[in-house]
Amino acid sequence: MSGSGLGRFLGAYLVTVLVETPILALGLARRHRLGDRIAYGLWLSAATLPIVWFVLPPLFASRARYLAVAESFAPLAEILLFWVGCRAARVDPRPTLGRDAAAIVAANLASFGVGLLLF
Repeated sequence: MSGSGLGRFLGAYLVTVLVETPILALGLARRHRLGDRIAYGLWLSAATLPIVWFVLPPLFASRARYLAVAESFAPLAEILLFWVGCRAARVDPRPTLGRDAAAIVAANLASFGVGLLLF
């Protein structure tokens, strides 16, 4: 990967984290500690953005199809990872999963919109 490609990816990750983390910090249920909500903002994007950025684009000739798959994959995968993270922390995610999933979807929609404007 060229230096500029890595720089663009790191820039995209930084923008994603700057947009999504405050939304998750405010949107995820209060039963999750603030530090955990912030950690989810860093971790969820770190787990999904490389797939969205490097793996999915070559699979699609159409940008519209790529965006549809990538922007569906990211929040669904992040909700699953959130569930796994809660379970690993011995927190039952079920009582507030609807709210938490909505916050994850909102964060992804916001970063997608900002990404469209910037990139």
